[in-house]
Amino acid sequence: MGEIRRLHWGCGASVAPGWIHSDVLEGKSVDVVADIRKGLPLESDSFDYIVSHHALIDLGIYEQVPALQELRRVLRPGGVLRLGLPDLDVLIAAYQRGDRDVFLIDDWETISGNFITHMLWYNITKTAFTFELAQELLSKAGFREIRRLKFGETASPYAEIVMLDTRENESFFVEAVK
Repeated sequence: MGEIRRLHWGCGASVAPGWIHSDVLEGKSVDVVADIRKGLPLESDSFDYIVSHHALIDLGIYEQVPALQELRRVLRPGGVLRLGLPDLDVLIAAYQRGDRDVFLIDDWETISGNFITHMLWYNITKTAFTFELAQELLSKAGFREIRRLKFGETASPYAEIVMLDTRENESFFVEAVK
Protein backbone atom coordinates (compact mmCIF):
# COMPACT_ATOMS: atom_id res chain seq x y z
CA MET A 1 0.00 0.00 0.00
CA GLY A 2 1.40 3.40 -0.98
CA GLU A 3 1.15 6.75 0.70
CA ILE A 4 -2.30 7.66 2.02
CA ARG A 5 -3.74 10.56 0.04
CA ARG A 6 -6.39 12.71 1.69
CA LEU A 7 -8.39 15.66 0.42
CA HIS A 8 -9.98 18.42 2.47
CA TRP A 9 -12.65 19.75 0.14
CA GLY A 10 -14.25 23.13 0.90
CA CYS A 11 -11.46 23.87 3.34
CA GLY A 12 -11.84 27.65 3.57
CA ALA A 13 -9.16 28.91 5.96
CA SER A 14 -9.03 25.59 7.86
CA VAL A 15 -5.87 23.79 6.85
CA ALA A 16 -3.82 20.99 8.37
CA PRO A 17 -0.46 19.44 7.44
CA GLY A 18 -0.54 16.34 5.26
CA TRP A 19 -3.76 17.18 3.45
CA ILE A 20 -4.46 18.46 -0.04
CA HIS A 21 -6.73 21.44 0.49
CA SER A 22 -9.32 22.47 -2.06
CA ASP A 23 -11.70 25.40 -2.08
CA VAL A 24 -13.56 27.56 -4.56
CA LEU A 25 -11.63 30.61 -3.28
CA GLU A 26 -7.89 31.16 -3.29
CA GLY A 27 -6.22 31.14 0.08
CA LYS A 28 -2.77 31.00 1.60
CA SER A 29 -2.74 27.21 1.96
CA VAL A 30 -5.31 26.19 -0.66
CA ASP A 31 -3.62 23.73 -3.02
CA VAL A 32 -6.46 23.28 -5.52
CA VAL A 33 -8.71 26.22 -6.35
CA ALA A 34 -11.75 24.92 -8.20
CA ASP A 35 -15.53 25.09 -8.33
CA ILE A 36 -16.74 21.53 -7.86
CA ARG A 37 -19.71 22.28 -10.11
CA LYS A 38 -17.21 22.57 -12.99
CA GLY A 39 -15.20 19.56 -11.86
CA LEU A 40 -12.10 19.18 -9.77
CA PRO A 41 -8.75 19.17 -11.60
CA LEU A 42 -7.79 15.95 -9.85
CA GLU A 43 -7.23 12.45 -11.18
CA SER A 44 -9.97 9.88 -10.80
CA ASP A 45 -9.46 7.23 -8.11
CA SER A 46 -6.64 9.23 -6.50
CA PHE A 47 -7.67 9.73 -2.83
CA ASP A 48 -8.07 7.27 0.02
CA TYR A 49 -10.43 9.60 1.84
CA ILE A 50 -12.04 13.00 1.62
CA VAL A 51 -13.29 15.21 4.43
CA SER A 52 -15.63 18.17 4.07
CA HIS A 53 -17.30 20.20 6.78
CA HIS A 54 -20.14 22.64 6.19
CA ALA A 55 -19.17 23.19 2.52
CA LEU A 56 -22.08 21.43 0.78
CA ILE A 57 -24.47 23.95 2.34
CA ASP A 58 -23.15 26.53 -0.14
CA LEU A 59 -24.54 24.52 -3.08
CA GLY A 60 -28.18 24.39 -4.14
CA ILE A 61 -30.12 21.21 -3.47
CA TYR A 62 -30.02 20.12 -7.12
CA GLU A 63 -26.25 20.64 -7.21
CA GLN A 64 -25.68 18.18 -4.36
CA VAL A 65 -25.73 14.88 -6.23
CA PRO A 66 -23.39 16.06 -9.03
CA ALA A 67 -20.99 17.50 -6.42
CA LEU A 68 -21.04 14.24 -4.45
CA GLN A 69 -20.50 12.30 -7.67
CA GLU A 70 -17.43 14.45 -8.36
CA LEU A 71 -16.06 13.72 -4.89
CA ARG A 72 -16.79 10.03 -5.47
CA ARG A 73 -14.93 10.18 -8.81
CA VAL A 74 -11.67 11.23 -7.16
CA LEU A 75 -11.92 8.60 -4.39
CA ARG A 76 -10.17 5.29 -4.88
CA PRO A 77 -12.41 2.20 -4.89
CA GLY A 78 -13.26 1.55 -1.24
CA GLY A 79 -12.35 5.15 -0.38
CA VAL A 80 -14.28 7.03 2.30
CA LEU A 81 -16.05 10.38 2.23
CA ARG A 82 -16.62 12.00 5.65
CA LEU A 83 -19.02 14.92 5.88
CA GLY A 84 -19.80 17.20 8.79
CA LEU A 85 -23.08 18.95 8.10
CA PRO A 86 -25.17 21.39 10.13
CA ASP A 87 -27.99 19.41 11.73
CA LEU A 88 -31.34 20.97 10.87
CA ASP A 89 -33.06 18.60 13.31
CA VAL A 90 -31.02 20.09 16.20
CA LEU A 91 -32.03 23.62 15.19
CA ILE A 92 -35.71 22.71 14.83
CA ALA A 93 -35.75 20.99 18.23
CA ALA A 94 -34.09 24.02 19.87
CA TYR A 95 -36.60 26.34 18.23
CA GLN A 96 -39.53 24.19 19.35
CA ARG A 97 -38.38 24.11 22.97
CA GLY A 98 -37.58 27.84 22.91
CA ASP A 99 -33.85 27.38 23.51
CA ARG A 100 -32.27 30.57 22.15
CA ASP A 101 -28.79 29.56 23.37
CA VAL A 102 -28.37 27.01 20.57
CA PHE A 103 -28.40 29.71 17.90
CA LEU A 104 -25.17 31.54 17.22
CA ILE A 105 -27.27 34.51 16.12
CA ASP A 106 -28.79 37.03 18.51
CA ASP A 107 -29.74 39.76 16.02
CA TRP A 108 -33.50 39.53 16.58
CA GLU A 109 -35.88 39.99 19.48
CA THR A 110 -37.75 36.87 18.40
CA ILE A 111 -36.46 33.33 18.56
CA SER A 112 -37.95 32.88 15.08
CA GLY A 113 -35.67 35.55 13.63
CA ASN A 114 -32.60 34.05 15.27
CA PHE A 115 -33.57 30.50 14.23
CA ILE A 116 -34.15 31.47 10.59
CA THR A 117 -31.04 33.64 10.36
CA HIS A 118 -28.91 30.86 11.90
CA MET A 119 -30.45 28.23 9.63
CA LEU A 120 -29.82 30.34 6.51
CA TRP A 121 -26.55 31.73 7.91
CA TYR A 122 -27.23 35.27 6.69
CA ASN A 123 -28.57 33.92 3.36
CA ILE A 124 -25.35 32.06 2.50
CA THR A 125 -26.76 28.58 3.15
CA LYS A 126 -28.50 27.20 0.09
CA THR A 127 -29.22 23.68 1.37
CA ALA A 128 -30.14 22.64 4.90
CA PHE A 129 -29.39 19.06 5.93
CA THR A 130 -30.87 16.26 7.95
CA PHE A 131 -29.21 12.87 8.09
CA GLU A 132 -32.09 11.42 6.07
CA LEU A 133 -31.46 13.89 3.22
CA ALA A 134 -27.68 13.36 3.34
CA GLN A 135 -28.23 9.61 3.17
CA GLU A 136 -30.51 9.95 0.13
CA LEU A 137 -28.11 12.28 -1.69
CA LEU A 138 -25.10 10.05 -1.02
CA SER A 139 -27.03 7.00 -2.21
CA LYS A 140 -28.08 8.78 -5.41
CA ALA A 141 -24.43 9.73 -5.98
CA GLY A 142 -23.45 6.04 -5.87
CA PHE A 143 -22.05 5.74 -2.35
CA ARG A 144 -22.65 2.69 -0.17
CA GLU A 145 -22.23 1.85 3.51
CA ILE A 146 -23.60 5.23 4.57
CA ARG A 147 -23.31 5.67 8.32
CA ARG A 148 -24.12 8.38 10.81
CA LEU A 149 -21.32 8.80 13.31
CA LYS A 150 -20.53 10.92 16.32
CA PHE A 151 -18.01 13.72 16.54
CA GLY A 152 -14.54 12.16 16.58
CA GLU A 153 -15.85 8.67 15.71
CA THR A 154 -15.11 6.80 12.49
CA ALA A 155 -16.13 3.49 10.99
CA SER A 156 -13.31 3.77 8.46
CA PRO A 157 -9.83 2.25 8.70
CA TYR A 158 -8.43 5.82 8.81
CA ALA A 159 -8.34 7.00 12.43
CA GLU A 160 -7.05 10.43 11.36
CA ILE A 161 -10.13 11.06 9.21
CA VAL A 162 -11.73 12.69 12.28
CA MET A 163 -8.87 15.14 12.92
CA LEU A 164 -10.71 17.96 11.12
CA ASP A 165 -14.01 17.49 13.00
CA THR A 166 -15.41 20.77 14.31
CA ARG A 167 -18.71 22.27 15.40
CA GLU A 168 -19.72 19.26 17.48
CA ASN A 169 -22.87 20.81 18.96
CA GLU A 170 -24.44 21.85 15.67
CA SER A 171 -23.34 19.11 13.28
CA PHE A 172 -23.91 15.51 12.41
CA PHE A 173 -21.21 13.39 10.81
CA VAL A 174 -21.65 10.85 8.06
CA GLU A 175 -19.27 8.53 6.26
CA ALA A 176 -19.87 6.79 2.96
CA VAL A 177 -17.80 4.36 0.93
CA LYS A 178 -17.16 4.40 -2.82
